Amino acid sequence: MNVPADLKYTKDHEWIKVDGDTVTIGITDFAQGELGDIVYVEVETEGETLAIEEVFGTVEAVKTVSDLFMPVSGEVIEFNEAIESTPESVNNDAYGDGWMIKVKISNPSELDNLLSAEQYSEIIG
Repeated sequence: MNVPADLKYTKDHEWIKVDGDTVTIGITDFAQGELGDIVYVEVETEGETLAIEEVFGTVEAVKTVSDLFMPVSGEVIEFNEAIESTPESVNNDAYGDGWMIKVKISNPSELDNLLSAEQYSEIIG
């Protein structure tokens, strides 16, 4: 299972890449594997400010539809529009081309509550 050490993680199987006061968010390799073939990603919260744990979108796979939760509070400043036409990139490159949103963080101290790669690896076994 691919769990890059330079990212932070949530128990909801999302990854977070920190770049100053902006973070990039996607679902983990483990999550995409559990979901199966992803056929659609919907994010209608661009431009909105959301609290931690609020739903920012959904991911639809052949098997199920899952909500996507905000790992930190902030304003959704960008949606990866490329995954609208190629949702399979989430399966093929979860940590690269399959990213979902970029967020301007409201409360940087919330990053301290996220999991390290080692902690996340323990959760997924």
